[in-house]
Amino acid sequence: MTARILVVDDIPANVKLLEARLLAEYFDVLTAANGFDALAICERTQVDLILLDVMMPGIDGFEVCERLKENPRTAHIPVVMVTALDQPSDRVRGLKAGADDFLTKPVNDLQLMSRVKSLVRLKTLTDELRVRAAAAEALGMDPSLGGALGDEPGSILLVDGRGSSQERIVRALKPVADVTCMSDPQAALFEAAEKPFELVIVNANFAEYDPLRLCSQLRSLERTRYLPILLIAEQGHDDMIVRALDLGVTDYLVRPIDPNELLARSLTQIRRKRYNDRLRSSVKQSIELAVTDGLTGLHNRRYLDSHLKLLIDRSVARGRSMSVCMTDIDRFKLINDTYGHDIGDAVLREFASRLRSAVRGADLACRYGGEEFVLVMPDTPPETAAGVAERLRMAIEQVPFRLGDVTVPLQVTASMGIASLSPQGDSPEALLKRADNALYEAKRGGRNRVVAAAA
Repeated sequence: MTARILVVDDIPANVKLLEARLLAEYFDVLTAANGFDALAICERTQVDLILLDVMMPGIDGFEVCERLKENPRTAHIPVVMVTALDQPSDRVRGLKAGADDFLTKPVNDLQLMSRVKSLVRLKTLTDELRVRAAAAEALGMDPSLGGALGDEPGSILLVDGRGSSQERIVRALKPVADVTCMSDPQAALFEAAEKPFELVIVNANFAEYDPLRLCSQLRSLERTRYLPILLIAEQGHDDMIVRALDLGVTDYLVRPIDPNELLARSLTQIRRKRYNDRLRSSVKQSIELAVTDGLTGLHNRRYLDSHLKLLIDRSVARGRSMSVCMTDIDRFKLINDTYGHDIGDAVLREFASRLRSAVRGADLACRYGGEEFVLVMPDTPPETAAGVAERLRMAIEQVPFRLGDVTVPLQVTASMGIASLSPQGDSPEALLKRADNALYEAKRGGRNRVVAAAA
């Protein structure tokens, strides 16, 4: 793993020391001697992580961090403050300014590299989500990512083997979160997988249980893979902390716990999770919009084109039958010309709704274009497909469409053509062409009927 890291310190010896350590791990290193230079570098250059000294002339590290986090172009760059200050109040001030972590001088090599690698992994994930979401938004397929992340209380799962420490932690977090306490790590794993927690705090105070086992299991489960984990460790247990960060633990605290620092770190993790959840949701919505017809909510032709061959190959490999029904609303142009396109759109939406209600769960319903729809029916022989199509035809014909300002319900019918997969297989184009030809025969034969293509 490589990344571009900016080292900011007004003392050249400190810069050289950190630069040498990072270069030895094959990171690309930039340097700045003051806060103004650091801000300028971040504006014009891609930076993956910043190691930021606190005590500097001009503007100190706290103000630099605040400016970085206020700027949308740089707000997502992880910031680690490197400082000789070791009071909890200093760490809390830095966390409130937006810092992701602290390293105290002299910097421990193991903690430096573990923290850097952990934050670079997180930055890479966030960048990937941001690129996908921004690309979709630029194409007009995605709602804006702006807006507040919400100040409602967070939901935290505390896994702690001692009742006394549970009480102290719950008391500290009460202003910002609802905390669920559990003493059994395995039960906590199931709880985390079942409920929408925003942070898991694992207190490493178990007498006969390795807390890193739980951290590893949380990272391996699909439902908890992206759940932030905050480890509370004993003073001097550097090896455990380094191993935890390598396993994917997001942050850590060392006992004795300062309540304000616990509060600030927990809030940071909750807000970051909400942001990344929003990004993932945005990407998911974009993908759905790309393969969904905006008017009817059915899958679109792009989705059909990409999945039909897969369904055909699967049916051939398993020796199963498969059928396709292509359907077209009869005299749809007349509806548009008589009542207008708004009513025509309403007819399409109602038709799609009836199509959904008439088909089976395993079937794939798509809007093919205009007033044409395609229904793909896996594991369906021709005679069964004809029954499904007839049921759909009757669902369209028997109940008039009551729409908008049209006082008299519209009598709508549809014609349907069916084609079934030949034993040796078909290309998607050939199968759809045979269904389209059968649909043409249904139209030519008087409409409002089902016609099956010859085997």
